[in-house]
Parts: sequence; structure tokens; C-alpha cells
Amino acid sequence: MSVIEAIILGIIQGFTEFLPVSSSGHLELVQALFGNHNKTEENLIFTIVVHGATALATLVVFRFDVLEIIHDLFRFSNNKSTQFSLQIILSMIPAALVGFFFEEAIGSYFFGNILLVGLMLWVTAALLYIADKPSENLKKISLSKAWWIGVAQAFAILPGVSRSGATIATSLLLGVARDKAARFSFLMVVPLILGSMTKKVLDGGLAQESLFLSPVIAGFIAAFVSGYLACQWMIALVKRSKLRYFAYYCAAVGTIAIVTSLL
Repeated sequence: MSVIEAIILGIIQGFTEFLPVSSSGHLELVQALFGNHNKTEENLIFTIVVHGATALATLVVFRFDVLEIIHDLFRFSNNKSTQFSLQIILSMIPAALVGFFFEEAIGSYFFGNILLVGLMLWVTAALLYIADKPSENLKKISLSKAWWIGVAQAFAILPGVSRSGATIATSLLLGVARDKAARFSFLMVVPLILGSMTKKVLDGGLAQESLFLSPVIAGFIAAFVSGYLACQWMIALVKRSKLRYFAYYCAAVGTIAIVTSLL
């Protein structure tokens, strides 16, 4: 992988991790464009690094929220931060179970399968379009809502289904306030990203000698900067009911992917 490819993939990962267009789906499409269909160790290392960059970007954007949660947790009392942490933990369970038992099988099935990625992008488009109807969403996130949002996140393990799109759309359909939906969607994924990174490191047997540092560093910086900007932008877009434009985009890219795969 060259530095230019790493920067392009890092920017795509950063933007698509937060924008509701499916980061995994776009990475599959771009890797197909570059003709990179091999699951090499370098690809594994790069995936871990760029996901770490987007997790760090999330923590930076929500740094005051994270610090408040940590501070309140050490009070050892039943407060809003404790309740929020329980909601995050509950929302992680579906995706953690699906990821632990089925991630490898799903990844192998979808790897290089542009047709399936295109179909899943159409699923994302439908979700975004349905959920973007203007409404007076004022509800808070409860434990039951957190569970169903977590189920939506588990479904997003399929490349082409946007994680942020699925979780934010589900939150809005459940009546959750738009600002709370975006905040919960972005914070709930950080523990899962860190857990997934740890699992890949433990299972992958990463060999230092096969790693070229320049592309990895370039990809990390590109993913972090683009992720930080995309996260801020997405929060504003959710508040202004602009998800339908991403629905049109996903439908267009999905159509191109489907047509290309059939040629």
C-alpha cells in the first residue's frame, strides 16, 4: 500500500465512519477499485490503525462529555452518567455477540462482493429516508431504547449498512431527540471499536517486519482529521434533519456498485 492510497483510505474511513454512508462498504468499494482483494497482514494493521484514529476523534469531539461521565462514575452514586454508562453497555451486547461469533464469516462472505455491498447501501438509504421526516422528537434514551439501538448497530456489521445511519435512524424512529441520538450513536461505538481492535491484535498475530510505517502513519492522520471534521458536521446535520441527502447518495452509490458487479 502506498502513502497516497493510505491517505485516501484514511480520509474515506474518517468521513464514512461518522457520515451515514457505511465506512466498511466504501472501503470494500475503494479496495476493489485499487484491485486490492487480498486480506494481507498489512491490510489488517491498517484497518486497526484507522479505526483507532476514528475512535480517538470521537473522544476528542466529546471530550467534555467523556470527562463528565468519568468524574460522575467515581462518585459511586446513581446519577445520569451512571445511567448513560449502563445504556452504553446494554447497547454493546448485540453487536459484541454478533461480532464475536460471526464477524469473520460475514467479512469473508462480503469481501470483494460488490453486489451485496450495493444492496446493503440501498438498505441504508431506505433507513435514512424513512427516519428523516421532521418530527418533534423529545424523548430521552431509556434502557429499552438503548437495546434496540444496539440491535441496529449489530445489523451494521454488514458492509454497506451504515453504523451511524442505522443507530441514528433507529433512535429517531423511537422518538429520541436528535441531539441525544447523535451523541449516543457516536459514543456507543467507541468501546466496540477498542474491543474489536484488541481482538484483531490478539487473533491476527501482527508481525512487525511486514509493516511499512509511512502509509500507516499517513492513514492514521488522515482518518483522525477527517473523522473529527465529519463528526462535528454530522451532529449539525442530524439536528437540521438533513439525513435524506445521504439517503440519495447511498442509493446512487449502491446502484453504481450493483450495476458494476453485473457487467
